[in-house]
Amino acid sequence: MSREALLARTLVELADTLVDDFDVVELLTLLTDRCVDVLDVAAAGIMLVAAERDLRVMASSSETMYLLELFELQAQEGPCLDCYRTGLPVVNQDLTTVGRWPRFAAEALAAGFHSVDALPMRLRGTVIGALNLFHVDPGGMRPADIDAGQALADVATIAILQHRHMVEGQVMTEQLQIALNSRIVLEQAKGMVAERLGLDMTHAFSALRNHARNHNLLLVDVARDVINGVLSASALDLLPERS
Repeated sequence: MSREALLARTLVELADTLVDDFDVVELLTLLTDRCVDVLDVAAAGIMLVAAERDLRVMASSSETMYLLELFELQAQEGPCLDCYRTGLPVVNQDLTTVGRWPRFAAEALAAGFHSVDALPMRLRGTVIGALNLFHVDPGGMRPADIDAGQALADVATIAILQHRHMVEGQVMTEQLQIALNSRIVLEQAKGMVAERLGLDMTHAFSALRNHARNHNLLLVDVARDVINGVLSASALDLLPERS
């Protein structure tokens, strides 16, 4: 599939999430995975604002990316934070020369990344988070890739905000809190699967996600079943379903 075709397919899939059983974590995981496929980046991650008005890591394309985003929040410096606070893109930042995030830059370089971009997840005046894009090689993103990345972030933002209006009596912060709680459940289940099957965290998450997709289940429901002992780790689908 060509890059353009995959981008178009991704936009359709993101828009197709506007249904009653909308799964925010699955949407954001799809977005990070497709950013890696479409935008020629090494890793992608998403932070969303929680009810307490602070940012939380919601999705990452790899375990390395997830840990780096956690460090960014702990250090309270980095591109995603600046992007969220200003509502503006932070693009083409060479981590070997930029001096604005000394602790974060050192950690990112140690993880093998040399440049970074962050794009706001916003609709009009509402900013709900930011999309982080990391590169192994130094150098800036092409303008077309930045535009495509912002389009993906915009569609995901619209889907999240639109879902607020589908659930009567709930507000956006409550929806995002539900998503945050789902992420906590997923992290717990991921750790259980990794321990029981001898997998790393990335492959443990893939097993949960593959099982959810193959059986038309919500990702968070599969995670809860694993935690509650309803579904054993050995019964998970380790490989994606063949098309």
